[in-house]
Amino acid sequence: MSKRGNGEGSIYPVKDKAGKVRGYRASYTVQTIAGQKRKYLSGKTRKEVAAKLSKAVAEREDGLVFDSENLTLAEYLERWLKDGVKGSVRAGTYARYEQLCRSHIKPTLGSVKLSALTPAHVQRFYTEKLSGDLSPRTVQYMHDTLRKSLRQAVKWGLIPHNVTEAVEAPKASKRDIHPLSPTEARRLLSVAAEDRLEAVFVLAVTTGMRQGEILGLQWNDVDLDRAKLQIRRTLIAQSGSPKFGQPKTARGRRAVSLAPETVDALRRHRKRQFIEGLHSSDGLVFCTQAGKPVTPQNLTQRVLKRLLVKAELPPIRFHDLRHTAATILLGQGVNPKIVQEMLGHASIQLTLDTYSHVLPDMQSAAVEAMQDALG
Repeated sequence: MSKRGNGEGSIYPVKDKAGKVRGYRASYTVQTIAGQKRKYLSGKTRKEVAAKLSKAVAEREDGLVFDSENLTLAEYLERWLKDGVKGSVRAGTYARYEQLCRSHIKPTLGSVKLSALTPAHVQRFYTEKLSGDLSPRTVQYMHDTLRKSLRQAVKWGLIPHNVTEAVEAPKASKRDIHPLSPTEARRLLSVAAEDRLEAVFVLAVTTGMRQGEILGLQWNDVDLDRAKLQIRRTLIAQSGSPKFGQPKTARGRRAVSLAPETVDALRRHRKRQFIEGLHSSDGLVFCTQAGKPVTPQNLTQRVLKRLLVKAELPPIRFHDLRHTAATILLGQGVNPKIVQEMLGHASIQLTLDTYSHVLPDMQSAAVEAMQDALG
């Protein structure tokens, strides 16, 4: 038997029961995510096997040998979520990745071997999803999740390349927003005044806070005497009990100033909680009658929908109340930079792109102001 250095491989004859050499076999090691693994090569002659072994070892040294240990895509995604994602992103981001993998990617592509996944598999997956009831934006989220997970598989040396790079990603059209007019907003707040969660809707319309930020508020985040509050966390909707995580723009948006009517609504809410004897162990501003967090789904399905019907308003998402705040402010001539800071947008460009439909009216007002100044 001819041996080489450690890890370089070895060649040995394969004999039958009579002791006659029937061929040759070689073994060498490759590195996998679980550690070293031995691989084998076979051939009729030593020369043939030696050539195969030399090529295999050279490819391994050049980084061209990959071994995914026969992992299926479903098994790999579980490992990726646990070792590559959890703890490195916000809880809400992790929850979204986990939900997309569990509900969509794994049921369709999960049984495919990671090493055997092709661009054709992925493209067909997108086509099937788009032909169903899912929007292009949702399928694009799946694409982003799959692309990120496979990028990590390349870094871990499990596959040679990311197959999603060769796939045409679905184009997500810009999502329509449906803000309420100032008159409609007043109508909604009027009917909400009779609801125990009135202050939720006052906060949404007057500050533009996100739903999770409102539902994650604690009383020690609120200073009613100074008419300010601090956004320190957000409620995350996921399977099981709701959880709290960092706000989406933790560094960019901490303090929020409150209008007098918002302070009044929060004072009424606090008094109502005291009268009803409601108490949350987390000191939540908004909780159920059992002291538990109010879930986004219940807030939308059981409260917002009912209030919209009562106010004779069209059905909208809770997030449209955030858009309502922004469009009212911009329509009143508030500087877009101030609106950006209030909403917690990462950049002024995001604010301008989202509410571009309001800007033409602002430009007309600016022209009139210039004309008045120079006329």
